[in-house]
Amino acid sequence: MRKALALIILLALCCFAGRGAILHAQDAPYDETIPDDDDDGSQTGSDLDAYIPDMYAKGDQTITISLGAIFPTVFFNNGRVKPHNFNPPVGGVLSLAYTHFLGPNLFLGGEVGFASAYTLGQNAFFVIPIGVRAGWQFVFRRFEFPLYAVIGIAPQKYLDFGYFGMYLKGAASAYYRFNPNWSFGLSADWSWYAQWPLENGVRIPRKDMFGNIAGVQLSARYHF
Repeated sequence: MRKALALIILLALCCFAGRGAILHAQDAPYDETIPDDDDDGSQTGSDLDAYIPDMYAKGDQTITISLGAIFPTVFFNNGRVKPHNFNPPVGGVLSLAYTHFLGPNLFLGGEVGFASAYTLGQNAFFVIPIGVRAGWQFVFRRFEFPLYAVIGIAPQKYLDFGYFGMYLKGAASAYYRFNPNWSFGLSADWSWYAQWPLENGVRIPRKDMFGNIAGVQLSARYHF
């Protein structure tokens, strides 16, 4: 009898202890979670930290606006080097470009710009380059390095002289991806402008002019 009574008391105590544990668990807040071992309090869930800069895909696009300076370098007239008469600081350039990615690295796009410079005689020279571009982008962490080439047309104006020519350009840029939508950086380029003047519909080779102009710009790029 005593053994049976002791067993009943022991079972009652176990049930009471188990019920107390269940009630304690029910009293805990609904959203209480156990902290993860990797949770150090940093904002790892934010868009900025979650962004992976090398994850470009087909269809990604950018719009870039650039503002900077141009520096005429070497000019050729009829096959001979001809000193230019531009006055340093030589001038400025403003441009807008669109880029469409065909994959993680390859891209195509277009650009339009407006550049001006002044000669030693304070006469203004204007050019509006409009071209198509193709290039390849390298990515290292948050840094992006597009390399591209451009071919296009370049309406030009100097005093009463106007010319509708072509241009070629090679360029390189370095950007820092500030967040998923914006990157900022520096661009440098080298442009070649060709002039083949005509007189009465006939080309005059001795008047051919080929100008080489370097440029440096600060650029902001919007990603979408």
